[in-house]
Amino acid sequence: MLKNMLSGLLACAAILPAIAQAANPAASAGMVVESFSGPVTSKEINSFKGYIQTLTPASDNIGNQWAQGGSGEQTKAMGLVYEINGDRAILDKMLVFCDSVLSERNDLAPAPVGQHKIWTGRIDPVWPNDVSSTPIGTGGEQGDPVGHLGYCARLILATPAIWHLKVGSGDPKNYGADYYSRAKKYVTEADYSLDQHIFKSLLNLTRNNLYYFSAASPYKSGLPVPWNQQMMFNYALQNLAACHEILGDDPARANRYNAIVGASIASFFATGVTSYKSKKGSDVYDWGYALPDKSGEDNNHGSLDIAGFYRAYATGRYAITDIQMTRFANTFVDVVTRGPQDYAGRINGSDGAGNSAPTTTVRSGYLLLAEFLPQQYQNMVGADFTIGKASGRIDQFSRFLWVKNRRNIKASQAAGR
Repeated sequence: MLKNMLSGLLACAAILPAIAQAANPAASAGMVVESFSGPVTSKEINSFKGYIQTLTPASDNIGNQWAQGGSGEQTKAMGLVYEINGDRAILDKMLVFCDSVLSERNDLAPAPVGQHKIWTGRIDPVWPNDVSSTPIGTGGEQGDPVGHLGYCARLILATPAIWHLKVGSGDPKNYGADYYSRAKKYVTEADYSLDQHIFKSLLNLTRNNLYYFSAASPYKSGLPVPWNQQMMFNYALQNLAACHEILGDDPARANRYNAIVGASIASFFATGVTSYKSKKGSDVYDWGYALPDKSGEDNNHGSLDIAGFYRAYATGRYAITDIQMTRFANTFVDVVTRGPQDYAGRINGSDGAGNSAPTTTVRSGYLLLAEFLPQQYQNMVGADFTIGKASGRIDQFSRFLWVKNRRNIKASQAAGR
């Protein structure tokens, strides 16, 4: 049984806070934290619902808008909050975004958004992030749009009571008038993207299902896929595996998807990470951006990595343990965190430039780790949130609500024993 059945199945790559903030202008009252403890409140949910009504999906994937950009993180945030309380108004808004991302796929969208011949020489079912390059390349960012479709489909399929109902936001793109039909459409199209580009051309999985880019790919030709990009592919595969298991329509496909995710996770802990003791005496991790490096992952990509590992952990599959997640949490608290509003640019405590520059805020992927260090929860969520003060950071806010809800569930279980 999946580990997070109590609050819904989780599957959500994280986002640069600066990008999220730019993508979510404070045009509304914002999302408001009412309390750090106890259950998620109606005020918190309603502020989120009001905020997402101000959002408009991106018109294309230029600049990775549907991956670690604004619309991608907004979609994931809606999914997380829907899992907490099952409010169909949130799901309906998520469907608006998923309809948009599907309609913007290169083979489906008219020019200039679509109909581009990419590096394969074909008009593949992909989401180009730069159509000015020659040839037009693809990479790990292709996993996230597929993942959004799979995530939304899984949320629907996990709730049979709504299958027959008409979608509240309508069916302007003729993808399915009821929830079940819409979910089936998303699954079919997500599988098609995998079959006709990601598996067909972009990835080489012949080494025991480990992620390598194809030798023909102009992006990182023949090299191991960076960890944050593996998490994007895993986001798609673990959601779609769950969809096919619920549908019972393609066991072989579900097994293949699960095997690939499992190989990715296992290879990280077997060959990609360095374990050591922090100066505070805790067991911590160091890892790199991609193999063969095992040290110096930057703060930004580290957050993306953690979000992906947490998604896999929360399914209850793929053999990620509480001990491993706690070591990630120790790494953030003992090594990355140097003081109030001072977070190292790399996960080993050092600094650099760009993605390795220090930050004054907590990147949202790390907030998920507060679940594993209850004594640090208040420090982590209180670093950037103030009770009663509105926030425009949807990635942070949704992950705060997720952890708050998980803590409340555990507290309720403990009190009921």
